[in-house]
Amino acid sequence: MPEKLRTILVCQGTGCISGGAGQLQEALSAELTLQKLNAVAEIKHTGCHGFCQRGPLVVIEPEGIFYTKVTQNDVPDILHSLRPGAPLVERLLYYDTVINQPIKSFHDVPFYYKQQRLVLRNCGVINPENIDDYLDAGGYKALRKALAMKPEEIIKEVKDSGLRGLGGAGFPTGRKWEAASQSPGNVKYIICNGDEGDPGAFQDRSVLEGDPHSVIEGMIIAGYAIGAHHGYAYVRNEYPFAVHRLGVAIEQARQRGYLGKNILGSKFNFDVEIFQGAGAFVCGESTALVLSIEGKRGMPRSLPRPRTTEVGLWGKPTVLNNVKTYANIPLIINNGAAWFASRGTEKSKGTAIFSLTGKVVNSGLIEVVMGTRLREIIFDIGGGIPGGRAFKAVQTGGPSGGCLPAEMLNMPVDFDSLTSAGSMMGSGGMVVMDQDTCMVDIARYFLDFTQRESCGQCIPCRIGTKQMFDILDSIIKGRGKPGDIDLLLELGHSIKESSLCALGQSAPNPVLSTIRYFRDEYEAHIFEGHCPAGVCTHCL
Repeated sequence: MPEKLRTILVCQGTGCISGGAGQLQEALSAELTLQKLNAVAEIKHTGCHGFCQRGPLVVIEPEGIFYTKVTQNDVPDILHSLRPGAPLVERLLYYDTVINQPIKSFHDVPFYYKQQRLVLRNCGVINPENIDDYLDAGGYKALRKALAMKPEEIIKEVKDSGLRGLGGAGFPTGRKWEAASQSPGNVKYIICNGDEGDPGAFQDRSVLEGDPHSVIEGMIIAGYAIGAHHGYAYVRNEYPFAVHRLGVAIEQARQRGYLGKNILGSKFNFDVEIFQGAGAFVCGESTALVLSIEGKRGMPRSLPRPRTTEVGLWGKPTVLNNVKTYANIPLIINNGAAWFASRGTEKSKGTAIFSLTGKVVNSGLIEVVMGTRLREIIFDIGGGIPGGRAFKAVQTGGPSGGCLPAEMLNMPVDFDSLTSAGSMMGSGGMVVMDQDTCMVDIARYFLDFTQRESCGQCIPCRIGTKQMFDILDSIIKGRGKPGDIDLLLELGHSIKESSLCALGQSAPNPVLSTIRYFRDEYEAHIFEGHCPAGVCTHCL
């Protein structure tokens, strides 16, 4: 028998669970006993490993042996492979078609080795329901360090790091904290925005499922920096595993003295509670989210309105940041602002996380340095387009993002570059499309989502997006008219300029960007009665 204890890491992210990872872990546990290997191996469940395309995933440490698409039938062979001299289960290894051979370690899989996992550092590595795993990985060291600093020193460190909000808008985090700290009043709040409602986006969910303590630690440090003593983690009800694991982590943090009164022997008091949202996309907007916590209908506040750092939850100064933003804070405090700022571009520091989905060989959760080119993400990490088909477009930023064509593949991915191209960073959705995608139909699909999710408070968003949708619907059904493209452009720019909140202001992006880069497809539908992709049945 091997002398060194092996750890069998079983992915228990939502994607792998849906593929049977729960039953797989039970089978592993039973077989471990049957083969009398309990003395040399232990089983640990983790959060999302990221490579969702290949789940359920099993990693055996310390070697890093990486098994993919594992089923219960594979369990006896996996455990037998732990015996001295026994071969690996080669059929479960990742097969690299470029070098035409299986890869043993996940460190050598192209999907992983081209990433830089900072926010995702513990996802797929630690048991998210065991605080000792987080502590062994350096957890809560940043909190200890922060409590020995002055609040203004923490804020300066966050400002100097260049960290920007990773929920969509990209507002400088340090400036937001500074504004809240300078707002008068003894009662202030911290809110974590985990209301991830974009189709195809799952990065916030995965961080909460895989490393909830990093988010809690970031929230505590934020509370200390601005003088807040209470925090809310706003998570949509459709994320049961995230809610459960976050709840377990909060309770464990209280028991160990990281939450509650006199944290770590200091005079600082701070606690966190979970608020479950009902699944309204508009509640991702800060003022709508605040109203939702207050028990009111989640609708953006009317303009002009004060910033939430001045008048937020219950009328008190409030810092509201995204899950990923808080998860970066311990890294910045532990390693320093210069360390964090050394990654990325001049105006976009650190890393970006994307849910890479659509017509791509390797879909899943990825983290890359800001400024990484689209081509590297889609073809190096993502493995390119399946079936030898041609790449056509990629949409970044969720349903309100833009669709970028092949000529943009060399564009760096950062806040400013994406915005200038007519798209956005958004919450991190990235949907790849191939040659068989109709761009008019895609624009209609995403606009259908945003117009249905409109809160209806302002006319441009409520009526304008419906008008745009009706025009697109007519075009794909072969009833397009000359002038429809110009009308879509006019409506789109009007909605962007006059809508109340970011949902309405960004809703036309899929339409405007597809007209900008794929106008010929609109013209083919309208003037030729032809869908170039062969998707629209009335325009073939």
